[in-house]
Amino acid sequence: MTDSAVRPRRADARQNVTALVEAAKTVFAASGVDAPVRAIAEKAGVGVGTLYRHFPLRSDLISAVFRHEIDACADAATEIEAAFPPGEALDRWIMRYTQFVAAKRGLASALHSGDPAYEPLAEYFATHLAPTLERLLAAATASGDVVQQVDASEFLGAVANLCHGGTPGSAGTSPRAERMVRLLLAGLRSQARETL
Repeated sequence: MTDSAVRPRRADARQNVTALVEAAKTVFAASGVDAPVRAIAEKAGVGVGTLYRHFPLRSDLISAVFRHEIDACADAATEIEAAFPPGEALDRWIMRYTQFVAAKRGLASALHSGDPAYEPLAEYFATHLAPTLERLLAAATASGDVVQQVDASEFLGAVANLCHGGTPGSAGTSPRAERMVRLLLAGLRSQARETL
């Protein structure tokens, strides 16, 4: 078989993987991670055999969706940084991160199940999102928009904790969570006061 005959299959395989991950993200958000694989395959426009060829285990597909969401969230920072001043870029990216947290809700039961298949995802999260926030915080601090020092990983955890519970709004996070996250962001801009 020639290289040119192989290449289209590789491109088709990449398209199938992308379609499956996008379909799984949608189906998991609507029906949870235990949704039938047939529903995911149908939404992706492929057969169940194609799904299993790319993702032999359900944990493979769940991990792929989680990595895809992390990548999309980290990549969004570059576009936001290019379009907005540092302080506003920080705020906008944190609100984008709240959408990631809301999307992760559908995956939460699997991710926190204790299944060792998901253990590498914690490091993937830490090595992709914490450095992104560190970069945004450094730029906002250098511009004078942020005056408080904060650990990026701790801040991401605090935002995630604020996003739990409540009824999701149009962006996926609850209005209450959005208010609380905005208050947390405002705290980065305030000088700490000494207490008696």
